[in-house]
Amino acid sequence: MEQFLMVAAAHFLALLSPGPDFFLVARSSMNAGWRVATGACLGIALANGVFIVAAFAGLSALQPHSPVFTAVQLTGCAYLLYMGGLFIRHAGGSSLSTVDTRIVVQASWWQGLGMGFMSGTLNPKNALFYVSLASMVGGISLGWKLIYGVWMFAVVLGWDVLVALAIGNLSVRRHFARALPWLERVSGAVLMLLALGVIIHLAWDWPA
Repeated sequence: MEQFLMVAAAHFLALLSPGPDFFLVARSSMNAGWRVATGACLGIALANGVFIVAAFAGLSALQPHSPVFTAVQLTGCAYLLYMGGLFIRHAGGSSLSTVDTRIVVQASWWQGLGMGFMSGTLNPKNALFYVSLASMVGGISLGWKLIYGVWMFAVVLGWDVLVALAIGNLSVRRHFARALPWLERVSGAVLMLLALGVIIHLAWDWPA
């Protein structure tokens, strides 16, 4: 359970840092309304679901404690350290002002679904991120993999829908913008600590 809470926290904190998917949902919500934006939210969640299944399915073929599996874990740790460093280094560099509220786009829910799925699929960071997280929990049972996968999918969908509902509120957007630099710093620190924890665990279990 402790491992699940660590990975779940790292996954959620990573969602707080705005990226292409976040801005797509924000633009959709303000330009076409939150109902249309939920289509984009579902599309993004489905794209994440594809990467989640691929990550866990790919790692299930590797034997725990094997050299190849250890290499995958170390690669995942390296990526999380890199991403965490970027979060901390560029904290405060993201701006919600890039969301253009002057353009009104007539879009359907299905168009939003397609745009969301394409946005999530074409973002290479999603694939790397889920492979990294999956490598942290390698060797777990199929049941736990299902729990991780369903949880991550639900969190992505729930967070994006919450963004769609809240982003149109100017007061909420201003508060989020002020808190964003600290959220990015905390996200970066958690990702780096998670990676360091796995590295220490691997070093501790390394055969003498």
